[in-house]
Amino acid sequence: MELDAPTRWKTLDFVSDLHLQDSCPRTLQGFVDYLDRTSADAVFVLGDLFEFWIGDDWIEDPQEAHRLCFEALARAGARLNLYIMRGNRDFLMGTRLMRACQAQDLPDPTTLVFAGQRIVLSHGDGLCTGDTRYQEFRQLSRSPAWQREFLSEPLAGRKNRMLGMRAQSEANKKTSTAFFDVDHRAALALLQARQSQTLVHGHTHMPDCHAISEQHVRWVLSDWDLDAATPRGHVLRLRAAPAGAASAPLRWERLLPADAT
Repeated sequence: MELDAPTRWKTLDFVSDLHLQDSCPRTLQGFVDYLDRTSADAVFVLGDLFEFWIGDDWIEDPQEAHRLCFEALARAGARLNLYIMRGNRDFLMGTRLMRACQAQDLPDPTTLVFAGQRIVLSHGDGLCTGDTRYQEFRQLSRSPAWQREFLSEPLAGRKNRMLGMRAQSEANKKTSTAFFDVDHRAALALLQARQSQTLVHGHTHMPDCHAISEQHVRWVLSDWDLDAATPRGHVLRLRAAPAGAASAPLRWERLLPADAT
């Protein structure tokens, strides 16, 4: 997909990996406060908004964190442009959820054209090509057949099944010494195919800005955990330089959620 930003857009915010759930109330409140205050023209949530999502019928009996998040997103979506991308934790989000949040569905990847620049947006999990076990599951779980079978189960059964998947994933992390970051060759191939020099993604929880080549960079978003002993969580803000400015056409900065007004 290609998204042409209207010329009236001057400020964009990117976040990802909030992993919202009832057990993280400070993270939820920080995100709600951020949504209520941000002055951005558009907010892009690049995956893993929720710790997990088991289908849009969960809207009928959500966790309290989900309900409060829906309400905050809907308030934000009523006054700014809100886009939500699916991540590896919440890939079962559907059109019903997007409508409830007054958000627009953002495919992975999407090429954003802003201030004359082409920027590729992705959750990032599909670029961690070294994790072959996960990539096999990713391909399977994104198939219509797998999703039909999973969503045909009762809600309680789906929740138990997803919790089992999460527990197995965490157990695998504890017993494995391997860490699979985004593969630079895969990232470069994506950028070249999209005629872009800039990639923005989440997933790895390792915020940074990496040079892929002399012309190509990737911005990595922070995860959010404001309930941790050392809280973490940032907004990546992108501003268009004023017309006629001698500086670069785009200005990037990381902000604490409380400062992203």
